[in-house]
Amino acid sequence: MPIRQMKEVSEQHIVIKPQLQNTMNQAQKNPKVVQNGKGPPTPEPQSNKSLNQTSPPSRNKGRRRGRGGRKSDQVEAFMRPSSRPCTAATKPVIASCVEAANVSVVENGSSSSSSCQVVSKFPSSSKSLCFAPRPGYGTLGTKCIVKANHFLAELPDKDLNQYDVTVTPEVSSRTVNRAIMAELVKLYKESDLGMRLPAYDGRKSLYTAGELPFKWKEFTIKLIDEDDVINGPKREREYKVGIKFVAKANLHHLSQFLAGKCADGPQEALQILDIVLRELSVKRYCPVGRSFFSPDIRKPQPLGDGLEAWCGFYQSIRPTQMGLSLNIDMASAAFIEALPVIEFVAQLLGKDVSSRPLSDSDRVKIKKALRGVKVEVTHRGNVRRKYRVSGLTSQPTRELVFPVDDNSTMKSVVEYFQEMYGFTIKYTHLPCLQVGNQKKANYLPMEACKIVEGQRYTKRLSEKQITALLKVTCQRPRDRENSILQTVQHNDYNQDPYANEFGIKISEKQASVEARVLPAPWLKYHDTGKEKDCLPQVGQWNMMNKKMINGMTVSRWACINFSRSVQESVARGFCTELAQMCQVSGMEFNPEPVIPIYMARPDQVEKALKHVYHSCVNKLKGKELELLLVILPDNNGSLYGDIKRICETDLGLITQCCLTKHVFKISKQYLANVSLKINVKMGGRNTVLLDAISCRIPLVSDIPTIIFGADVTHPENGEDSSPSIAAVVASQDWPEVTKYAGLVCAQAHRQELIQDLYKTWHDPARGTVSGGMIRDLLISFRKATGQKPQRIIFYRDGVSEGQFYQVLLFELDAIRKACASLEPNYQPPVTFIVVQKRHHTRLFANNHKDRSSTDRSGNILPGTVVDTKICHPTEFDFYLCSHAGIQGTSRPAHYHVLWDENNFTADGIQSLTNNLCYTYARCTRSVSVVPPAYYAHLAAFRARFYMEPDMPENGGSPQKCGKAIRGGETGVRPLPALKENVKRVMFYC
Repeated sequence: MPIRQMKEVSEQHIVIKPQLQNTMNQAQKNPKVVQNGKGPPTPEPQSNKSLNQTSPPSRNKGRRRGRGGRKSDQVEAFMRPSSRPCTAATKPVIASCVEAANVSVVENGSSSSSSCQVVSKFPSSSKSLCFAPRPGYGTLGTKCIVKANHFLAELPDKDLNQYDVTVTPEVSSRTVNRAIMAELVKLYKESDLGMRLPAYDGRKSLYTAGELPFKWKEFTIKLIDEDDVINGPKREREYKVGIKFVAKANLHHLSQFLAGKCADGPQEALQILDIVLRELSVKRYCPVGRSFFSPDIRKPQPLGDGLEAWCGFYQSIRPTQMGLSLNIDMASAAFIEALPVIEFVAQLLGKDVSSRPLSDSDRVKIKKALRGVKVEVTHRGNVRRKYRVSGLTSQPTRELVFPVDDNSTMKSVVEYFQEMYGFTIKYTHLPCLQVGNQKKANYLPMEACKIVEGQRYTKRLSEKQITALLKVTCQRPRDRENSILQTVQHNDYNQDPYANEFGIKISEKQASVEARVLPAPWLKYHDTGKEKDCLPQVGQWNMMNKKMINGMTVSRWACINFSRSVQESVARGFCTELAQMCQVSGMEFNPEPVIPIYMARPDQVEKALKHVYHSCVNKLKGKELELLLVILPDNNGSLYGDIKRICETDLGLITQCCLTKHVFKISKQYLANVSLKINVKMGGRNTVLLDAISCRIPLVSDIPTIIFGADVTHPENGEDSSPSIAAVVASQDWPEVTKYAGLVCAQAHRQELIQDLYKTWHDPARGTVSGGMIRDLLISFRKATGQKPQRIIFYRDGVSEGQFYQVLLFELDAIRKACASLEPNYQPPVTFIVVQKRHHTRLFANNHKDRSSTDRSGNILPGTVVDTKICHPTEFDFYLCSHAGIQGTSRPAHYHVLWDENNFTADGIQSLTNNLCYTYARCTRSVSVVPPAYYAHLAAFRARFYMEPDMPENGGSPQKCGKAIRGGETGVRPLPALKENVKRVMFYC
């Protein structure tokens, strides 16, 4: 499918006036629910008050008329009246489709007759659109007090001034820039700088509290390279530093923003304060992003393969309802151990390299690990010059020669180091490091180099290293809280000369915040089970005495075994146990496979899968195989991904993979979890919210509502051309909102905006054709439910605060266009919510000894929600810890409602989000992120397996590469299409 190229935001989006308020679908009062644990709540009749309101004219009326080409059958089916009316006694009758409230479009000079208008001009800035204001505070749940790792910061009362800095010759290293500025301040603070102590960002900006005595001035600074030589003469470099006044920061604007009197936060003032509070830590520690690391904070822990874990802390100034807040959290990261390169290589390869030559695969592994790493030479006595590794020679050192003069006189590397430095190279069988650029590469013997301390490792970690790093990171809530408090005391911000210079005071007491613990929802199971419904306790429950509410039938299945250690009898016994568990859980599962269990070799995966598939089809006389069970070795490399790619994009098979360790050690809990996954992959439902089937969820049950989840996953650091993967899932089973279909697509490298939400292209026969993931999922919902979605709730994962405006503008517009392409007057109201897990706010129990206020891991209780004090001063956001902790400190999810045409109350959106977290299909626990966002993440992660493998280091065909197309940089190779029977179910579970 063609992929629409992203245009400038200012060229394609309408401006939606933020002051226009939606008057329909006023938030309903939440029905009172019995939560005494003795039985499920009884259904209450639902008011039809909100249903009698009429929809305003659509803002896209007539938008697609006169464009030529016939409507597709799908669109005609979408526009036809519903063929499946509501059947539940409490389900309201829908009179008409609800459209975007009080919104119309002026386009091409003609306007619709709505009383309110949206001007269809292109915004000069993304900030033409304002986010949803907070509608009030939540009141549901049991009130409690929690502590947050936020520390109140007093707003300074001094003038903050910004100056532009130019350094000549230009310097790319922040470290060198900071050294230049430190020397300048040391020399000129008492004279030319008027006793000011400036804060510097290491690049182009300098900040002061009060003005400098000049508007512009140039200084000459001589900087000595301290790392160059230990004893003896040192190199000296001269720089010209120009400092020019730019502007004053508006602290009055910031105070008004913190008081909730204006909606837009002055980012410049916040940035200055952040830089001021970072200045001392930058000098003390190793900065990485907003975090600081040091081997002195806690002893580094080995991660293996030449890496070690350093501990540190995260620090950021944030605007909150209580005022300015300093957010402090603990952090850890992988660093390259400061070892001699020979030792690093030995650890990396796991063998002694001093005597045997390296294989090609060893050399490739070393090259990948050391490329970009700084090393210092050790063969020149006092001289400690540093270099960055650019590559590795293909030849051993003893074979390397290079020209030493213009006459092309050649000399070997071994001779050169002996004659020039008196250094005898012992390990001449090893390759040399290449430093410098390709035009002028220098050779350095491995044994003459040592890795420079303090370099973060940014490449992919192995599973073993990730496990070791998590052990370092994982701290119990009480221990993490103590570490945070110790960090604040150690940093001693009140004695920080930069904080004092700028008049910033930081409290050493963390914030106490009012919170509420929302009740768990009742879950409905099948009436044939002993327990027909269930009230989870502390975020968890089990399948004992329960049957899936919609158990599917698996009549035709097969099993393929890729594990050598699993004998056929063992595999057969495992399959029998799994089939029995599926039956006990509520499925109909044929105990006998279509063909006997097939033993296969991992290196012949495609051949084996196709053999099993065709053997089954032949035996079934054309009927499709419904499920393929796959037994994998515990360490299976790319085998799992190959299976998913072949089965889901080529054969159209639903698979369930099981590791060898689970086959040998059959656990009832494991089998129960696998049966849950199989059922949803087959199109079934494990459980639903009792309120959903009783039609008692405010702003979901009243009219057909579709809930979307969307996420984009990006390639890992170092993969500079691989595409990003976008995934969108959407509920398909209103009013239950439990079953989700998913779509995936590849897009440009590191592109966060989802390009395929809506797209058009020209077809010679049909004219302009519309498509995209939103449109396809709306049609899918219509086919599955017999209803048109009349309300859209869109949970968007993975968006940072700096991208909020851009993502909302682009993706909300795509949703609008997708709806309008199905019907000219079709514009259901949209609520757009960003879900964030990558933040550093942590919530702790007020009293760690009070077992009634914590779960078994010592974390706050599932359902704990906070929407005061540490949240945004004016916008509609909240923190929700919806899950019980297992190990470490729970991280609450942060939900930010960017756009809300459905007029949710705080209680409404918080309760809906919390309740949905109990519907995650793969386990009997509430999860930490709302399931549609979780499913989108799983789907995007799954789609990475669909890309063809990258080219090997040497050789390989570019046609087999899954990377971005380089020819003209015009696009991204699309993913192979999912088979239709795969798209319809939750294949990603």
